[in-house]
Amino acid sequence: MAMTDSPALTHALDDADAALGTLTEAVRDLPADAGAAPSALPGWTRGHVLAHVANVAAALARQAEYAARGERIEPYDGGRPGRDAAIEAAATRATGEHVAALETARERLAAAWPAPGDALWSAPVAYRDGVLADVALAWWREARIHAVDALVGLGLNTWDDAFCAHLRDFLAVRLPDYGAGLELVGDRRDVAAWLAGREPAGPVEAVREGSAVPLPDLAPWPSAPSPR
Repeated sequence: MAMTDSPALTHALDDADAALGTLTEAVRDLPADAGAAPSALPGWTRGHVLAHVANVAAALARQAEYAARGERIEPYDGGRPGRDAAIEAAATRATGEHVAALETARERLAAAWPAPGDALWSAPVAYRDGVLADVALAWWREARIHAVDALVGLGLNTWDDAFCAHLRDFLAVRLPDYGAGLELVGDRRDVAAWLAGREPAGPVEAVREGSAVPLPDLAPWPSAPSPR
């Protein structure tokens, strides 16, 4: 769906900024060693999640910065290995350092995004071979999902209807029977969380032609932008 000049894109930007702001304030109140606590993601501490949020924010902001120059650049220096190494290096930061990194990321994003309606939203970017509007939507997903993953008291109730609808649209391709009559039944937040590979707060069921069927195994996370 085209979102390069729409209230939906503006909402995504505003809600992502709100998510980062709320996450930052929640982290600010934690003890200095709180990054060592577990997160909702297997193998990652809370510090890993916070490092990833700050780093992916910087990576996506630079997509906008380079797009404004008419250039394309990979999100991370060193590709996926560089990304992973940067997360590991920053995961052990003290809480105050995580807060500072998140604040810096928020400021950089705010400065990097074009104004609403700017033609730059349609500019091509290296990130998943999409356009800049796709980058903004990716940041929305990163901010809202990982704010919950950090286990700082922010739950699925922070996901509004628009975000849940976006996740369902974006992640529907993870269903092996995508477009073949399979329906997911449950609270919209729980369904979105399940599609994102997270633990839903309530039941999620699968139905085909009016009959309950087992929940399918999910395919990998999409590697390309949603169809525009």
